[in-house]
Amino acid sequence: MTAIDPCDTDVADSPTAPAEAEAEDIANAKADADEAEGGGGSVLGRRYRALTLGIVSVVSLIAFEASAVNTAMPVAARALDGVELYAYAFSAYFTASLFAMALSGEWCDRRGPLAPLFAGIAAFGAGLVVSGSAQDMWTFVGGRAVQGVGGGLVIVALYVLVGRAYPQRLQPAVLASFSAAWVLPVIVGPLVAGTVTEQAGWRWVFLSIPVLILLPLAVMLPALRKVDRGEPSPAMNRRRILLALAVASGAGLLQYAGQDLVWISLIPAAAGLALLVPCVLRLLPKGTFRAARGLPSVVLLRGVAAGSFLGAESFVPLMLVTERGLSATAAGLSLTGGGLTWALGSYTQSRPRLEPYRERLMAVGMLLMALSIGMVPLVLIESVPAWLVAVAWVIGGYGMGLVISSGSVLLLKLSGPKEAGSNSASLQVSDALGNITLVGLSGVLFVGFGGGSVAAGHVGEGATAGTGHAGAFAAVYVAMAAVALVGAVLTTRLRPDTQ
Repeated sequence: MTAIDPCDTDVADSPTAPAEAEAEDIANAKADADEAEGGGGSVLGRRYRALTLGIVSVVSLIAFEASAVNTAMPVAARALDGVELYAYAFSAYFTASLFAMALSGEWCDRRGPLAPLFAGIAAFGAGLVVSGSAQDMWTFVGGRAVQGVGGGLVIVALYVLVGRAYPQRLQPAVLASFSAAWVLPVIVGPLVAGTVTEQAGWRWVFLSIPVLILLPLAVMLPALRKVDRGEPSPAMNRRRILLALAVASGAGLLQYAGQDLVWISLIPAAAGLALLVPCVLRLLPKGTFRAARGLPSVVLLRGVAAGSFLGAESFVPLMLVTERGLSATAAGLSLTGGGLTWALGSYTQSRPRLEPYRERLMAVGMLLMALSIGMVPLVLIESVPAWLVAVAWVIGGYGMGLVISSGSVLLLKLSGPKEAGSNSASLQVSDALGNITLVGLSGVLFVGFGGGSVAAGHVGEGATAGTGHAGAFAAVYVAMAAVALVGAVLTTRLRPDTQ
């Protein structure tokens, strides 16, 4: 979706190409010199500073919300007497964002990135208000879905904005700032959210974040008005939007069926599968679900890796709060190290000397994730220190950094120039589907093994530990560790068939 430079036309076919090319080079050199002199030679130069800071602020806000929600969610679910819907408060976000990402891509191509960006920020803030003021768990889950719509619109619009607002030489630096923008929120988010939850109540974690939206908007607005909206496409690709809507609807029906394990639930489950399966097959590369060698297995592995890790991570704070009596702050902080080592793993896989061993790196990453998830249920044994979870997540985060970043590199390596965009979209769809499916499965296992009866009550330092639902948590972690091991086997299918 990167804007096309008008100068990239077939100049070489013109009889005056050499003279025109020389003139173009001189003009470009002068433009670069003027840009540098004017402070626009970098992403933080005078020309791009406001836009860059605004983009980083938006990404940081989304990252802070994600880490804060992980911390506050156990308290919110118990206060609303909705622990049986705990997993769906997470998966509802990804279900809605899957549809919103497809919509945003088409909307950006048709009208430019500004409208979906502002619509997404508004929806994100509205969803936070709905969740923060919810009086029952279903309303809370609905607010999370509205947030997902906003998050899906925003993240795609930001990538398009980078392509249209920055010259190609600056785009890698801007995109790198996306990852860097997660580091501070991962460290600060649990501490702030835990303190607010314990001192003022969980609702203020959700209701206070919309106020922070005003800062990035104020910083970005003057610069956004100057962004080229590009040439609008003739019409939206409604087929792709409808496919994404059908996938999201099917996933939602499956999640609804899973929250109440009775015979009548087979009806929405069957309807969900009827919508989900054929549409997913059209959105993902052929052979994805049979792990065909090369690109299809790369796409499949991303969903397996993302979903298994999040499916386990979602239940870590709840387990530490209800089974070990930790405060919301301490439970949230147990995940902080994973965010930091994720960045370290991403850096490790980027080293040039490791390029020939990329598939092996991904296998190691999946094994580290399986080990990490498998270590967590040990904390259900009272004699095992609760800080073992933090150690486990440091290991798992490093594995995720190896796998997720390497998957993106392999995808581009296996994609032709005209396929990179659609294949990248498939990777995002796989991520979202993995999160929806495996977080949903975790919720079904948790409820099926009796975890839905975790009692509501005050959670804080010194809260009573042990609810007698260790088996429900163990079922989640054993299942997700098994899925991660399946992912390690899938890494043997990443190299294309050379025959």
